[in-house]
Amino acid sequence: MTPITKKRIVLWGTGVVGSMVLAEILDHPRFELAGVGVSNTAKVGTDAGDLCGRPKTGVLATNSIDELIALRPDAVVHYGPTAQFADENIRVIGTFLRAGIDVCSTAMTPWVYPAMDKLPAPWRDPITEACAAGGASCFTTGIDPGFANDLFPLTLMGLCGRVDTVRASELLDYTDYEGDYEFEMGIGHPPEFQALLEHPDLLIMAWGPTVPMIAAAAGIDLDDITTTWDKWVTPEDRPSAKGTVAAGTVAAIRFTINGVHHGREVITLEHVNRIGLDAAPDWPAGTRDDVYRVDITGSPSISQETSFRFTDGSGRTPAVAGCLATGMRALNAVPAVNDLPPGWVTALDLPLIPGAGTIR
Repeated sequence: MTPITKKRIVLWGTGVVGSMVLAEILDHPRFELAGVGVSNTAKVGTDAGDLCGRPKTGVLATNSIDELIALRPDAVVHYGPTAQFADENIRVIGTFLRAGIDVCSTAMTPWVYPAMDKLPAPWRDPITEACAAGGASCFTTGIDPGFANDLFPLTLMGLCGRVDTVRASELLDYTDYEGDYEFEMGIGHPPEFQALLEHPDLLIMAWGPTVPMIAAAAGIDLDDITTTWDKWVTPEDRPSAKGTVAAGTVAAIRFTINGVHHGREVITLEHVNRIGLDAAPDWPAGTRDDVYRVDITGSPSISQETSFRFTDGSGRTPAVAGCLATGMRALNAVPAVNDLPPGWVTALDLPLIPGAGTIR
């Protein structure tokens, strides 16, 4: 057998996603941890093993990008904050790219398809320029937006002779979810409160980049991209990981982002997010709890549900399992991204990524 050359990885960001991926890197036969970057100064100097509940590694966290660049890694896997902190993400990622280091990230999900016309130029142009200056590549993924509504539906569409409609749905119970949703989605607020994502242009930019991606992959031009937004008000108090969602406030939201072609909706992204499985009982649900679903009407018609779970007895929630899958998609893409020409990378540019080294 040909000896395996490990990819030397710098991991940036040790929150929920980054710390889980960090533990996976330490055991992985195809990757070697070269360095760890953190933005939290309290973590500087902490051993990587301590950051993910593993034995000490001798690799100490730093907030110095220059120190990490000096390690000359094959790639940076970046698990920084959301697009709410776009300027900081652009600064960090752009610096690595200008140094000639490829970046695979989960932070700026509008970058899942940077050709989207609603992406602001200040969010696109600095990375385009950084890739060109350093001869490096930038790949961004997520779960939704991300592989649940680009990789999954596009793969299934390749099994069809005709696709009339394709719908990718996130159907999740947020009871145990600790991410941000109050101001973004309006959960826990009175129904008259207008959530950030109720604004159609912002919703399309933040959550809908895979709609034009699917259209481009299918070779069609969209007439329009439309949205819908619905709320469900709970008649009783509902407990959640973030506190009580009070009676009379929003406890479930449902939105769609729709690609219109020749006057009809052909591509739909749908979210149904609830506090409690019994919330909004008339809205779509999976055959199992907490699933991502793809439904294609065509020749043939196809339905697929995907669930993420931990079966190690840790008690970690499906949402956390989905976070790990998201992080691993970015890490496992590193060898393919290294082989591509400099510039933006999307799911349309990547070959099959089968997870080499995962069976061991």
